[in-house]
Amino acid sequence: MGRAFLYVILGGGVAAGYAALEFTKRGLSPGELCIISEEPVAPYERPALSKGFLLPESPARLPAFHTCVGANEERLTPKWYKEHGIELVLGTRVKSADVRRRTLLTATGETISYKILIIATGARALKLEEFGVNGSEAENVCYLRDLADANSLVNAMQSCAGGNAVVIGGGYIGMECAASLVINKINVTMVFPEEHCMARLFTPKMASYYEDYYQSKGVKFIKGTVLSSFEFDSSGKVTAVNLRDGSRLPADMVVVGIGIRPNTGLFEGQLTLEKGGIKVNGKLQTSNNSVYAVGDVAAFPVKLFGETRRLEHVDLARKSAKHAVTAILEPEKTGEFDYLPFFYSRVFALSWQFYGDNVGEAVHFGDYSGSTFGAYWISKGHLVGSFLEGGTKEEYEAIAHATRLKPAIEDLAELERQGLNFALTVSKKPLPAPPIEVNTSSLVLEKPSYAWHAAAGVILAASVSLIMIKYGDEKLLLAGIRFKDKLNKFPTWHE
Repeated sequence: MGRAFLYVILGGGVAAGYAALEFTKRGLSPGELCIISEEPVAPYERPALSKGFLLPESPARLPAFHTCVGANEERLTPKWYKEHGIELVLGTRVKSADVRRRTLLTATGETISYKILIIATGARALKLEEFGVNGSEAENVCYLRDLADANSLVNAMQSCAGGNAVVIGGGYIGMECAASLVINKINVTMVFPEEHCMARLFTPKMASYYEDYYQSKGVKFIKGTVLSSFEFDSSGKVTAVNLRDGSRLPADMVVVGIGIRPNTGLFEGQLTLEKGGIKVNGKLQTSNNSVYAVGDVAAFPVKLFGETRRLEHVDLARKSAKHAVTAILEPEKTGEFDYLPFFYSRVFALSWQFYGDNVGEAVHFGDYSGSTFGAYWISKGHLVGSFLEGGTKEEYEAIAHATRLKPAIEDLAELERQGLNFALTVSKKPLPAPPIEVNTSSLVLEKPSYAWHAAAGVILAASVSLIMIKYGDEKLLLAGIRFKDKLNKFPTWHE
Protein backbone atom coordinates (compact mmCIF):
# COMPACT_ATOMS: atom_id res chain seq x y z
CA MET A 1 0.00 0.00 0.00
CA GLY A 2 1.39 3.39 -0.89
CA ARG A 3 0.81 6.87 -2.19
CA ALA A 4 2.93 9.24 -4.25
CA PHE A 5 3.15 13.02 -4.19
CA LEU A 6 5.22 15.61 -5.97
CA TYR A 7 5.99 17.36 -2.66
CA VAL A 8 5.96 16.01 0.87
CA ILE A 9 6.46 18.05 4.05
CA LEU A 10 7.52 15.86 6.96
CA GLY A 11 6.42 17.52 10.19
CA GLY A 12 3.29 19.45 11.03
CA GLY A 13 4.56 22.46 12.95
CA VAL A 14 4.77 26.15 12.12
CA ALA A 15 7.08 25.69 9.12
CA ALA A 16 4.70 23.20 7.49
CA GLY A 17 1.81 25.64 7.53
CA TYR A 18 3.82 28.51 6.08
CA ALA A 19 5.33 26.28 3.43
CA ALA A 20 1.87 25.07 2.43
CA LEU A 21 0.61 28.63 2.08
CA GLU A 22 3.63 29.59 -0.03
CA PHE A 23 3.05 26.60 -2.31
CA THR A 24 -0.53 27.68 -2.94
CA LYS A 25 0.50 31.26 -3.63
CA ARG A 26 2.81 29.96 -6.34
CA GLY A 27 0.29 27.83 -8.16
CA LEU A 28 0.21 24.46 -6.43
CA SER A 29 -2.10 21.98 -8.13
CA PRO A 30 -4.49 19.76 -6.15
CA GLY A 31 -2.97 16.43 -5.17
CA GLU A 32 0.65 17.57 -5.42
CA LEU A 33 1.38 18.24 -1.72
CA CYS A 34 1.17 16.06 1.37
CA ILE A 35 1.91 17.01 4.98
CA ILE A 36 2.71 14.22 7.43
CA SER A 37 2.43 15.01 11.14
CA GLU A 38 2.50 12.99 14.34
CA GLU A 39 0.07 15.46 15.87
CA PRO A 40 -3.64 14.89 15.27
CA VAL A 41 -4.32 18.51 14.27
CA ALA A 42 -3.43 20.73 11.33
CA PRO A 43 -0.35 22.98 11.72
CA TYR A 44 -0.72 25.74 14.30
CA GLU A 45 1.27 28.61 15.73
CA ARG A 46 3.14 26.55 18.29
CA PRO A 47 4.47 29.44 20.42
CA ALA A 48 0.89 30.35 21.34
CA LEU A 49 1.03 27.40 23.72
CA SER A 50 3.22 29.28 26.19
CA LYS A 51 1.03 32.37 26.14
CA GLY A 52 -2.63 32.62 25.24
CA PHE A 53 -3.26 28.92 25.75
CA LEU A 54 -2.24 29.13 29.41
CA LEU A 55 -4.34 32.15 30.32
CA PRO A 56 -6.84 31.52 33.13
CA GLU A 57 -9.54 33.59 31.41
CA SER A 58 -10.64 33.38 27.76
CA PRO A 59 -7.72 31.11 26.86
CA ALA A 60 -6.68 30.61 23.25
CA ARG A 61 -7.93 27.42 21.65
CA LEU A 62 -7.89 25.96 18.18
CA PRO A 63 -8.96 26.74 15.53
CA ALA A 64 -8.11 30.34 16.52
CA PHE A 65 -4.33 29.94 16.18
CA HIS A 66 -3.84 27.66 13.20
CA THR A 67 -1.12 28.96 10.89
CA CYS A 68 -0.73 31.40 9.33
CA VAL A 69 -2.46 33.99 11.53
CA GLY A 70 0.81 34.83 13.24
CA ALA A 71 1.94 36.77 10.16
CA ASN A 72 -1.36 38.38 9.19
CA GLU A 73 -2.00 35.65 6.65
CA GLU A 74 -4.91 33.27 6.15
CA ARG A 75 -5.93 30.90 8.90
CA LEU A 76 -5.27 27.45 7.49
CA THR A 77 -7.96 25.24 8.97
CA PRO A 78 -8.39 21.59 7.91
CA LYS A 79 -11.07 22.86 5.51
CA TRP A 80 -8.52 25.14 3.86
CA TYR A 81 -6.16 22.25 3.14
CA LYS A 82 -9.01 20.22 1.70
CA GLU A 83 -10.15 23.09 -0.53
CA HIS A 84 -6.61 23.41 -1.90
CA GLY A 85 -6.16 19.73 -2.51
CA ILE A 86 -3.45 19.31 0.13
CA GLU A 87 -3.37 15.92 1.82
CA LEU A 88 -3.05 16.04 5.61
CA VAL A 89 -1.76 12.78 7.03
CA LEU A 90 -2.23 13.47 10.73
CA GLY A 91 -1.58 11.41 13.83
CA THR A 92 0.97 9.45 11.83
CA ARG A 93 4.53 8.59 12.76
CA VAL A 94 7.13 7.96 10.08
CA LYS A 95 9.35 5.14 11.30
CA SER A 96 11.91 5.14 8.49
CA ALA A 97 13.04 7.19 5.52
CA ASP A 98 14.93 6.10 2.42
CA VAL A 99 16.42 9.18 0.83
CA ARG A 100 17.91 7.26 -2.09
CA ARG A 101 14.54 5.78 -3.02
CA ARG A 102 12.65 8.92 -2.01
CA THR A 103 10.23 7.06 0.23
CA LEU A 104 8.89 7.32 3.76
CA LEU A 105 7.47 4.36 5.68
CA THR A 106 4.80 5.11 8.29
CA ALA A 107 4.23 3.19 11.51
CA THR A 108 1.05 1.76 9.95
CA GLY A 109 3.04 0.26 7.08
CA GLU A 110 2.14 2.73 4.36
CA THR A 111 4.80 3.89 1.94
CA ILE A 112 4.65 7.53 0.86
CA SER A 113 6.94 8.53 -1.99
CA TYR A 114 7.94 12.01 -3.11
CA LYS A 115 9.90 13.90 -5.72
CA ILE A 116 10.83 16.70 -3.31
CA LEU A 117 10.89 16.38 0.49
CA ILE A 118 10.89 19.26 2.98
CA ILE A 119 12.06 18.16 6.42
CA ALA A 120 10.25 20.23 9.06
CA THR A 121 10.51 17.77 11.93
CA GLY A 122 11.50 20.42 14.48
CA ALA A 123 12.80 19.26 17.82
CA ARG A 124 11.71 17.38 20.90
CA ALA A 125 11.92 18.41 24.53
CA LEU A 126 14.78 16.89 26.48
CA LYS A 127 13.45 14.60 29.21
CA LEU A 128 14.70 14.31 32.77
CA GLU A 129 15.54 10.66 32.23
CA GLU A 130 18.30 11.73 29.84
CA PHE A 131 19.96 13.32 32.87
CA GLY A 132 19.43 10.38 35.20
CA VAL A 133 16.23 11.56 36.93
CA ASN A 134 13.04 9.51 36.80
CA GLY A 135 9.54 10.96 37.03
CA SER A 136 8.56 12.36 33.64
CA GLU A 137 5.55 10.06 33.49
CA ALA A 138 3.97 11.51 36.63
CA GLU A 139 0.77 13.37 35.75
CA ASN A 140 1.86 16.53 37.54
CA VAL A 141 5.26 16.70 35.79
CA CYS A 142 4.81 18.82 32.67
CA TYR A 143 6.75 19.70 29.54
CA LEU A 144 5.67 22.18 26.87
CA ARG A 145 6.33 21.36 23.25
CA ASP A 146 3.04 20.49 21.60
CA LEU A 147 -0.71 20.73 22.05
CA ALA A 148 -0.92 17.58 24.16
CA ASP A 149 1.74 18.99 26.50
CA ALA A 150 -0.17 22.27 26.76
CA ASN A 151 -3.40 20.47 27.65
CA SER A 152 -1.59 18.50 30.35
CA LEU A 153 -0.07 21.68 31.73
CA VAL A 154 -3.46 23.41 31.85
CA ASN A 155 -4.98 20.43 33.67
CA ALA A 156 -2.15 20.47 36.20
CA MET A 157 -2.54 24.21 36.79
CA GLN A 158 -6.28 23.91 37.30
CA SER A 159 -5.75 21.30 40.00
CA CYS A 160 -2.97 23.35 41.60
CA ALA A 161 -4.61 26.74 42.22
CA GLY A 162 -2.94 28.34 45.22
CA GLY A 163 -0.43 25.52 45.35
CA ASN A 164 3.31 25.25 44.72
CA ALA A 165 4.96 24.81 41.34
CA VAL A 166 8.64 24.13 40.73
CA VAL A 167 10.02 25.16 37.35
CA ILE A 168 13.16 23.31 36.30
CA GLY A 169 15.17 25.45 33.89
CA GLY A 170 15.83 29.16 33.49
CA GLY A 171 15.55 29.58 29.73
CA TYR A 172 12.69 30.57 27.43
CA ILE A 173 10.25 27.86 28.44
CA GLY A 174 11.05 28.20 32.13
CA MET A 175 10.64 31.97 32.15
CA GLU A 176 7.43 32.02 30.12
CA CYS A 177 5.81 29.16 31.99
CA ALA A 178 6.74 30.71 35.33
CA ALA A 179 4.93 33.88 34.30
CA SER A 180 1.86 31.90 33.25
CA LEU A 181 1.84 30.02 36.54
CA VAL A 182 1.92 33.28 38.48
CA ILE A 183 -0.98 34.61 36.42
CA ASN A 184 -2.86 31.45 37.39
CA LYS A 185 -2.23 32.31 41.07
CA ILE A 186 0.27 29.52 41.70
CA ASN A 187 3.38 29.94 43.87
CA VAL A 188 6.49 29.50 41.74
CA THR A 189 10.08 28.53 42.48
CA MET A 190 12.54 28.40 39.58
CA VAL A 191 15.59 26.12 39.74
CA PHE A 192 18.51 26.23 37.32
CA PRO A 193 22.27 25.54 37.42
CA GLU A 194 23.44 28.82 35.89
CA GLU A 195 24.29 32.00 37.78
CA HIS A 196 21.31 33.85 36.28
CA CYS A 197 18.28 33.33 34.08
CA MET A 198 18.50 33.17 30.27
CA ALA A 199 22.22 32.60 30.61
CA ARG A 200 22.79 31.95 26.91
CA LEU A 201 21.52 35.42 25.98
CA PHE A 202 21.29 37.78 28.95
CA THR A 203 24.26 39.50 30.54
CA PRO A 204 24.28 39.50 34.36
CA LYS A 205 23.01 43.09 34.35
CA MET A 206 20.12 42.26 32.02
CA ALA A 207 19.25 39.11 33.96
CA SER A 208 19.21 41.04 37.23
CA TYR A 209 16.46 43.30 35.91
CA TYR A 210 14.21 40.39 34.89
CA GLU A 211 14.88 38.42 38.05
CA ASP A 212 13.99 41.44 40.17
CA TYR A 213 10.78 41.86 38.20
CA TYR A 214 9.84 38.20 38.63
CA GLN A 215 10.62 38.36 42.33
CA SER A 216 8.27 41.35 42.60
CA LYS A 217 5.59 39.00 41.27
CA GLY A 218 6.41 36.43 43.94
CA VAL A 219 8.71 34.10 41.99
CA LYS A 220 11.59 32.57 43.96
CA PHE A 221 14.92 31.65 42.38
CA ILE A 222 17.29 28.86 43.38
CA LYS A 223 20.43 29.08 41.27
CA GLY A 224 23.56 27.03 40.89
CA THR A 225 21.99 23.63 41.52
CA VAL A 226 19.90 21.02 39.74
CA LEU A 227 17.15 18.53 40.37
CA SER A 228 18.38 15.26 41.88
CA SER A 229 15.14 13.35 42.54
CA PHE A 230 11.41 13.49 43.19
CA GLU A 231 9.30 12.30 46.05
CA PHE A 232 5.98 10.64 45.13
CA ASP A 233 2.73 9.85 46.90
CA SER A 234 0.92 6.51 46.70
CA SER A 235 -0.81 7.51 43.45
CA GLY A 236 2.47 8.34 41.71
CA LYS A 237 2.17 12.13 41.87
CA VAL A 238 5.21 14.21 42.70
CA THR A 239 4.95 15.76 46.16
CA ALA A 240 8.43 17.23 46.54
CA VAL A 241 11.54 18.10 44.55
CA ASN A 242 14.98 17.26 45.95
CA LEU A 243 17.90 19.35 44.74
CA ARG A 244 21.56 18.45 44.54
CA ASP A 245 22.43 21.16 47.09
CA GLY A 246 20.29 19.33 49.65
CA SER A 247 17.21 21.55 49.38
CA ARG A 248 13.74 20.04 49.42
CA LEU A 249 10.87 21.89 47.77
CA PRO A 250 7.22 20.89 48.30
CA ALA A 251 5.55 20.63 44.89
CA ASP A 252 2.01 20.27 43.65
CA MET A 253 3.28 20.38 40.07
CA VAL A 254 6.57 20.57 38.17
CA VAL A 255 7.31 22.19 34.82
CA VAL A 256 10.46 21.07 33.03
CA GLY A 257 12.18 23.24 30.43
CA ILE A 258 15.74 21.98 30.05
CA GLY A 259 16.25 22.30 26.34
CA ILE A 260 15.40 20.56 23.11
CA ARG A 261 17.04 18.24 20.60
CA PRO A 262 16.44 18.38 16.83
CA ASN A 263 14.58 15.43 15.32
CA THR A 264 17.23 14.18 12.91
CA GLY A 265 17.10 10.44 13.66
CA LEU A 266 15.37 9.40 10.43
CA PHE A 267 18.15 10.90 8.36
CA GLU A 268 21.31 10.04 10.26
CA GLY A 269 23.69 8.26 7.91
CA GLN A 270 21.76 9.54 4.88
CA LEU A 271 22.17 13.32 5.04
CA THR A 272 25.05 15.48 6.26
CA LEU A 273 24.54 16.67 9.83
CA GLU A 274 26.12 19.69 11.51
CA LYS A 275 25.57 21.72 14.69
CA GLY A 276 23.13 19.06 15.85
CA GLY A 277 20.88 19.58 12.83
CA ILE A 278 20.66 18.75 9.15
CA LYS A 279 23.15 20.79 7.14
CA VAL A 280 21.70 22.84 4.27
CA ASN A 281 23.04 25.34 1.76
CA GLY A 282 21.86 28.87 1.12
CA LYS A 283 18.78 27.54 -0.63
CA LEU A 284 18.02 25.27 2.34
CA GLN A 285 18.89 22.20 0.28
CA THR A 286 20.50 19.26 2.06
CA SER A 287 23.31 17.03 0.85
CA ASN A 288 20.67 15.26 -1.25
CA ASN A 289 19.29 17.62 -3.90
CA SER A 290 15.75 16.28 -3.57
CA VAL A 291 15.57 17.09 0.15
CA TYR A 292 15.29 20.45 1.93
CA ALA A 293 15.29 21.20 5.67
CA VAL A 294 13.75 24.18 7.47
CA GLY A 295 13.12 25.52 10.95
CA ASP A 296 14.65 24.15 14.15
CA VAL A 297 16.14 21.11 12.44
CA ALA A 298 18.14 23.01 9.80
CA ALA A 299 21.78 24.04 10.20
CA PHE A 300 22.08 26.82 7.63
CA PRO A 301 24.65 29.42 6.58
CA VAL A 302 24.11 32.79 8.24
CA LYS A 303 25.50 35.20 5.66
CA LEU A 304 25.82 38.03 8.16
CA PHE A 305 28.42 36.11 10.17
CA GLY A 306 29.84 33.79 7.53
CA GLU A 307 29.17 30.55 9.39
CA THR A 308 26.63 27.79 9.85
CA ARG A 309 24.10 28.14 12.65
CA ARG A 310 21.10 26.23 13.93
CA LEU A 311 18.52 28.56 15.45
CA GLU A 312 15.27 27.84 17.24
CA HIS A 313 12.63 30.48 16.72
CA VAL A 314 9.23 30.82 15.08
CA ASP A 315 10.45 33.68 12.88
CA LEU A 316 13.09 31.40 11.36
CA ALA A 317 10.55 28.60 10.87
CA ARG A 318 8.28 30.91 8.89
CA LYS A 319 10.94 32.56 6.78
CA SER A 320 12.99 29.43 6.05
CA ALA A 321 9.83 27.57 4.99
CA LYS A 322 8.91 30.31 2.54
CA HIS A 323 12.44 30.50 1.18
CA ALA A 324 12.66 26.74 0.66
CA VAL A 325 9.42 26.69 -1.32
CA THR A 326 10.64 29.59 -3.46
CA ALA A 327 13.93 27.79 -4.07
CA ILE A 328 12.08 24.61 -5.07
CA LEU A 329 9.68 26.29 -7.49
CA GLU A 330 11.91 29.06 -8.84
CA PRO A 331 15.50 27.93 -8.30
CA GLU A 332 16.98 30.28 -10.88
CA LYS A 333 15.28 33.32 -9.37
CA THR A 334 15.99 32.49 -5.73
CA GLY A 335 19.06 33.86 -4.02
CA GLU A 336 20.79 32.68 -0.87
CA PHE A 337 18.81 32.71 2.37
CA ASP A 338 19.90 35.92 4.10
CA TYR A 339 18.55 35.72 7.63
CA LEU A 340 19.16 38.11 10.52
CA PRO A 341 19.01 36.03 13.72
CA PHE A 342 16.07 37.24 15.78
CA PHE A 343 14.67 36.27 19.17
CA TYR A 344 12.07 37.87 21.39
CA SER A 345 9.81 37.26 24.34
CA ARG A 346 6.97 38.85 26.26
CA VAL A 347 6.21 38.08 29.87
CA PHE A 348 3.95 39.99 32.23
CA ALA A 349 4.15 43.61 31.00
CA LEU A 350 7.65 43.15 29.57
CA SER A 351 8.59 42.82 25.92
CA TRP A 352 12.06 42.47 24.42
CA GLN A 353 13.68 41.80 21.06
CA PHE A 354 17.20 40.68 20.17
CA TYR A 355 18.97 40.67 16.80
CA GLY A 356 22.28 39.26 15.66
CA ASP A 357 24.83 37.64 17.95
CA ASN A 358 25.67 38.10 21.63
CA VAL A 359 29.44 37.77 21.33
CA GLY A 360 32.21 40.20 22.18
CA GLU A 361 31.81 43.05 24.65
CA ALA A 362 28.35 44.10 25.79
CA VAL A 363 27.59 47.80 26.01
CA HIS A 364 24.49 48.49 28.10
CA PHE A 365 22.36 51.57 27.61
CA GLY A 366 19.15 53.11 28.88
CA ASP A 367 17.49 53.11 32.29
CA TYR A 368 17.79 49.69 33.91
CA SER A 369 15.59 50.92 36.72
CA GLY A 370 12.89 51.93 34.29
CA SER A 371 11.03 50.31 31.43
CA THR A 372 13.22 50.92 28.37
CA PHE A 373 16.82 49.75 28.16
CA GLY A 374 19.08 47.63 26.00
CA ALA A 375 22.52 46.47 25.00
CA TYR A 376 24.81 46.26 22.00
CA TRP A 377 27.46 43.62 21.43
CA ILE A 378 30.73 44.66 19.82
CA SER A 379 33.09 42.10 18.28
CA LYS A 380 36.26 42.90 16.33
CA GLY A 381 35.33 46.56 16.24
CA HIS A 382 31.85 46.10 14.79
CA LEU A 383 28.36 46.02 16.21
CA VAL A 384 27.10 42.44 15.84
CA GLY A 385 24.13 42.24 18.21
CA SER A 386 21.39 44.44 19.68
CA PHE A 387 18.86 43.97 22.45
CA LEU A 388 16.00 46.25 23.48
CA GLU A 389 13.36 46.01 26.20
CA GLY A 390 10.23 48.14 26.08
CA GLY A 391 10.78 49.62 22.64
CA THR A 392 8.39 51.03 20.08
CA LYS A 393 7.94 49.61 16.61
CA GLU A 394 10.30 52.24 15.19
CA GLU A 395 12.93 51.50 17.82
CA TYR A 396 12.83 47.76 17.23
CA GLU A 397 13.18 48.39 13.49
CA ALA A 398 16.15 50.61 14.20
CA ILE A 399 18.12 48.09 16.25
CA ALA A 400 17.45 45.42 13.61
CA HIS A 401 18.69 47.76 10.90
CA ALA A 402 21.80 48.72 12.83
CA THR A 403 22.66 45.09 13.53
CA ARG A 404 22.42 44.12 9.89
CA LEU A 405 24.70 47.00 8.89
CA LYS A 406 27.42 45.97 11.38
CA PRO A 407 28.82 49.50 11.66
CA ALA A 408 32.33 50.03 12.95
CA ILE A 409 32.48 51.07 16.59
CA GLU A 410 35.56 52.92 17.80
CA ASP A 411 34.44 54.39 21.12
CA LEU A 412 32.44 52.15 23.45
CA ALA A 413 31.88 54.94 25.95
CA GLU A 414 30.39 57.12 23.23
CA LEU A 415 28.18 54.23 22.08
CA GLU A 416 26.93 53.83 25.65
CA ARG A 417 26.25 57.55 25.84
CA GLN A 418 24.26 57.58 22.60
CA GLY A 419 22.42 54.40 23.49
CA LEU A 420 19.27 53.84 21.48
CA ASN A 421 19.87 57.08 19.55
CA PHE A 422 22.81 55.40 17.86
CA ALA A 423 20.57 52.80 16.23
CA LEU A 424 17.93 55.40 15.40
CA THR A 425 20.56 57.55 13.68
CA VAL A 426 22.09 54.65 11.78
CA SER A 427 18.67 53.54 10.55
CA LYS A 428 18.15 56.94 8.93
CA LYS A 429 21.63 57.11 7.41
CA PRO A 430 22.42 53.67 5.93
CA LEU A 431 26.06 52.68 5.96
CA PRO A 432 27.99 50.06 4.01
CA ALA A 433 28.32 46.73 5.75
CA PRO A 434 31.99 45.72 5.53
CA PRO A 435 32.54 41.96 5.55
CA ILE A 436 33.94 40.67 8.82
CA GLU A 437 34.27 37.23 10.29
CA VAL A 438 32.88 36.47 13.71
CA ASN A 439 33.96 33.04 14.82
CA THR A 440 31.60 31.99 17.56
CA SER A 441 29.76 28.92 18.62
CA SER A 442 26.15 28.57 17.50
CA LEU A 443 23.65 30.47 19.57
CA VAL A 444 20.87 27.95 20.13
CA LEU A 445 17.98 29.03 22.31
CA GLU A 446 14.85 27.32 23.49
CA LYS A 447 11.74 27.80 21.44
CA PRO A 448 10.12 30.91 22.75
CA SER A 449 7.14 32.82 22.84
CA TYR A 450 4.56 33.51 20.29
CA ALA A 451 5.59 35.80 17.47
CA TRP A 452 2.81 38.33 17.46
CA HIS A 453 5.16 40.85 15.88
CA ALA A 454 8.32 39.95 13.96
CA ALA A 455 10.87 41.62 11.75
CA ALA A 456 10.06 40.81 8.16
CA GLY A 457 11.12 41.68 4.64
CA VAL A 458 14.72 42.70 5.19
CA ILE A 459 16.13 43.88 1.86
CA LEU A 460 19.77 44.86 1.52
CA ALA A 461 20.39 46.60 -1.82
CA ALA A 462 23.77 46.02 -3.39
CA SER A 463 24.30 49.75 -4.02
CA VAL A 464 23.92 50.62 -0.29
CA SER A 465 22.02 53.68 -1.47
CA LEU A 466 18.84 52.22 -0.11
CA ILE A 467 18.44 49.88 2.84
CA MET A 468 15.07 49.45 4.35
CA ILE A 469 13.59 47.21 6.97
CA LYS A 470 9.87 46.92 7.09
CA TYR A 471 7.94 45.31 9.91
CA GLY A 472 4.66 43.53 9.47
CA ASP A 473 2.27 43.90 12.41
CA GLU A 474 1.43 40.30 13.24
CA LYS A 475 -1.84 39.56 15.03
CA LEU A 476 -3.04 36.32 16.41
CA LEU A 477 -6.80 36.03 16.17
CA LEU A 478 -7.36 34.68 19.65
CA ALA A 479 -10.84 35.10 21.07
CA GLY A 480 -10.99 36.96 24.33
CA ILE A 481 -7.45 38.39 24.27
CA ARG A 482 -7.39 42.17 24.13
CA PHE A 483 -4.40 44.03 22.76
CA LYS A 484 -3.21 47.44 23.86
CA ASP A 485 -0.64 49.95 22.66
CA LYS A 486 -0.98 48.38 19.25
CA LEU A 487 0.86 51.04 17.32
CA ASN A 488 3.58 52.08 19.73
CA LYS A 489 4.26 49.03 21.87
CA PHE A 490 4.18 45.36 21.19
CA PRO A 491 1.31 43.95 23.28
CA THR A 492 1.56 41.94 26.39
CA TRP A 493 -0.35 38.71 26.76
CA HIS A 494 -1.33 38.61 30.39
CA GLU A 495 -4.72 40.30 30.12
